[in-house]
Amino acid sequence: MNAIGVSVSFLLMVLTVSSVTKAGATEATFGDDVAFLQKHTKLVVLSDVQGKAKIAVTPAWQGRVMTSTAEGDAGQSLGWINAKHIASGKLVPHMNIFGGEERFWLGPEGGQFSIFHAKGGGFTWENWQVPPALDSLPFDLVSQSRDRAEFGAEFSLQNHAGTTFQLGVKRVVRLLDTKTSWRHLGLSPSSAVSVVGYESNNTLKNLGRQPWRKETGLLSIWIAGMHPASKGAVFIVPLKEVASEKIDEGITSDYFGRLENDRLKVMRDAVYFRVDAAYQSKIGISPSRSLGKYGSYNPERRTLTITQFSQPEGVTEYVKSLWRLQADPYSGDAINSYNDGPTKPGEEPFGPFYEMESSSPAAALAPGNTIEHTHRTVHLIGDRTELEKIARATLGLSLDVTFGADTE
Repeated sequence: MNAIGVSVSFLLMVLTVSSVTKAGATEATFGDDVAFLQKHTKLVVLSDVQGKAKIAVTPAWQGRVMTSTAEGDAGQSLGWINAKHIASGKLVPHMNIFGGEERFWLGPEGGQFSIFHAKGGGFTWENWQVPPALDSLPFDLVSQSRDRAEFGAEFSLQNHAGTTFQLGVKRVVRLLDTKTSWRHLGLSPSSAVSVVGYESNNTLKNLGRQPWRKETGLLSIWIAGMHPASKGAVFIVPLKEVASEKIDEGITSDYFGRLENDRLKVMRDAVYFRVDAAYQSKIGISPSRSLGKYGSYNPERRTLTITQFSQPEGVTEYVKSLWRLQADPYSGDAINSYNDGPTKPGEEPFGPFYEMESSSPAAALAPGNTIEHTHRTVHLIGDRTELEKIARATLGLSLDVTFGADTE
């Protein structure tokens, strides 16, 4: 394992050995998970008029979308929930893994401007700590309606270089009606496919008296989420093509060591990445290759997920999170995906889950200024033939991929 390239996902998994999936991940209904969560935390359930598309959001964990359904309370629950840790009612050091399919975080994780490593310490496990404001402290529930909830928080952070940030966060989570979800995909509704879509609009504000400068460290909005993994599940990213022969330009795939082509397929216009929770790994896509969208397909759950996010045209400076002092701390990723897996041969994975993530550019904010980042998730449930059509129409890519062949 490459310690320098360790992702936050791996660290938090190892530090909470008790992490498990919710019981019966593929059988659990949305209603089951809502009932469980309501025993342990306040829950805001957003719903469409018909009561089919729903999402469950909790203020206690930073306005996190814990799970969703496209088919009402009796439909499958689409998020990954760490039931055992939640039921324990205990907080643990370093990171509390509650799960949830869409959460608010801030970057960078590593490097000289890390907000996860305290000043004066090294880039080590012992010195790694998720800021409580992004972990165990709640956001305020500012307002809510049938299909919308607004959350807010104000807090301070200090980075590894000693810079203190006074900041405010506004997070608005909206459930999309079915027609709007299809419209964002650029498609006409299909009666053969069940849909739930939602988006979060996240605003970061400099509440301090000093500007945030590159020389002393910048922050970025980082949206991540955990999804149930299964055999055959794949993460799919359409790419901007490059003029050079180096088709893997702007693609980082060695966070945990080199990935072979039975795990990662790199093409001139796409990346396919196994997310089966059978091999711990992570990839990143730079803003120079990102199209502001990606997807994943889980054949066992008959689910295609399309994610779209805001990506300002021409902006290339994104925070970098590798665990080391960095020559260029603003050459980071716009997209990441983490695949869970055993930390040692013969061990069970901590999920099984995989993560999908998007980030905003680095935020060089003057006092009182803000940066926004929107992250949209659309889950579609149907047979493979229908989902193949949607993948081709939205991502320009097929769900069919053969790993093990040479990259193209």
